[in-house]
Amino acid sequence: MAARVEAINKRPAVRRQAWKDLGAHYKKIRDLNLRQLFANDPKRGDHLTAEAVGLYLDYSKNRITPETIKLLIRLAEESGLRERIDAMFRGDKINVTEKRAVLHTALRAPRGATILVDGKNVVPEVHAVLDRMSDFANRVRSGEWKGHTGKRIRNVINVGIGGSDLGPVMAYEALRHYSERSMTFRFVSNVDGTDFAEAVRDLDPSETLFIISSKTFTTLETMTNAQTARAWSVAGLGKDERSVAKHFVAVSTNAEGVAKFGIDTANMFEFWDWVGGRYSMSSAIGLSTMVAVGPDNFRAMLAGLHEMDEHFRTAPFEENLPVLMGLLAVWYNDFFGAQTVAVLPYEQYLKRFPAYLQQLTMESNGKHVTLDGKKVAHQTGPVYWGEPGTNGQHSFYQLIHQGTRLIPCDFIAFGQSLNPLGRHHDILVANVCAQAEALAFGKTAEEVAAEGTPKWLVPHRVFEGNRPSNTILAERLTPESLGKLVALYEHSVFTQGAVWNIDSFDQWGVELGKVLAQRIIPELEGKEEPKLAHDSSTNALIRRYRKLKESV
Repeated sequence: MAARVEAINKRPAVRRQAWKDLGAHYKKIRDLNLRQLFANDPKRGDHLTAEAVGLYLDYSKNRITPETIKLLIRLAEESGLRERIDAMFRGDKINVTEKRAVLHTALRAPRGATILVDGKNVVPEVHAVLDRMSDFANRVRSGEWKGHTGKRIRNVINVGIGGSDLGPVMAYEALRHYSERSMTFRFVSNVDGTDFAEAVRDLDPSETLFIISSKTFTTLETMTNAQTARAWSVAGLGKDERSVAKHFVAVSTNAEGVAKFGIDTANMFEFWDWVGGRYSMSSAIGLSTMVAVGPDNFRAMLAGLHEMDEHFRTAPFEENLPVLMGLLAVWYNDFFGAQTVAVLPYEQYLKRFPAYLQQLTMESNGKHVTLDGKKVAHQTGPVYWGEPGTNGQHSFYQLIHQGTRLIPCDFIAFGQSLNPLGRHHDILVANVCAQAEALAFGKTAEEVAAEGTPKWLVPHRVFEGNRPSNTILAERLTPESLGKLVALYEHSVFTQGAVWNIDSFDQWGVELGKVLAQRIIPELEGKEEPKLAHDSSTNALIRRYRKLKESV
């Protein structure tokens, strides 16, 4: 099996027969209209669907035929997707550039499971950390954990960045309905001082707990904010350095750095190098989420993640939700030339879900070389973006409906509202159905004219339609269904990366700017005029900034 995977790694996607066949197939059907496809098959909306683990996927409003799906599945098979799935779940080091296993799936494996990394079962360690997190969360939520002055903790601030922020803040907002409402939860990530200042402006240091989330405890933005938080907390607690131990905990692997900061290492929660940052919300990085919603709800979210993991691992590709979504993303990205995907949750609690997906998708698949270091011969990761409905309908939907770009859309909706208020939810879901229908079928010039529209105005009111979308429906936004949605997109990303033959689990693209910033910081802060050796633009910007700074 390893030899087969290695052979696949050396075979560019564009040389696979299925890729070539898809190219020929695209030329045949690219001009087919969804109106025609639905007319030819009145039951299309019934059979181009898939359902699993409580999620219903309607992919009938895509510019595909059953033959398209067959060819896409054959592409997945020729790309070795099944072998790659098995390798990931087995604990093989599929993150080839960092020589690491990729086992976010182990973070939600049930107690008693066996997943080996370098011959060691990691599941007992995962659950040991979860148990410690649960104990800590219960102590904070109950008031047993007291601050330095004896007051209970009422405010929790998570300090992190990237995966140490986007996952926790998304999950908190998504599950706010289930959160402890007597407590305040905030998140600081940006090194811009405004982020920290606004987060603590109305808080009492004696009632505030900081969770510092940094695997290495050296991340520039996180540790800058952490030191500022420490100074703010100590100043508000009589300048007693001992107070740090009661108002700070850490999610990290750097015990020495944590202790030096003043945090008791008994209050340090670990995770592992086989957990990528953007896949870490189900690890100790989710501590703030667990404190907010409680251990039972957090574990329910893990159960939802695991259900989708098992579906992805075992379901045939033609019934596999993440595989189908991933292959459709490849279809539009590489054959139709679509450059973006809009994710449109019709659920206000999911307002940060598109932002979370931006890191998950674009940091994973924003790659320009294959696993063996050769330049890719096709487009890889598209841009993911979006906003909750119905807000987006009054801003950017104009471009989706009548613009010149093809923008595939994912609509996400639920059968039941967490806050049922009269007609609100029916109106909300009516808009989901209406938008997907309008995108698919549009309105012709003849239809517009038949409404009595003046001839000169007709072109402006035509909707071309034929714009593809998926619709994902679930019963209700619960911790379980959130977990299923997150894992759905995680494994869709994995599917795309396997087809493109790239490493979806490293992120070297974030490094260069950070290295250069470390060079520039002393040039901005130094009292003496620095000797600059950048390009003329960067040199001029540094000099201009120093003058602006001195003018204060």
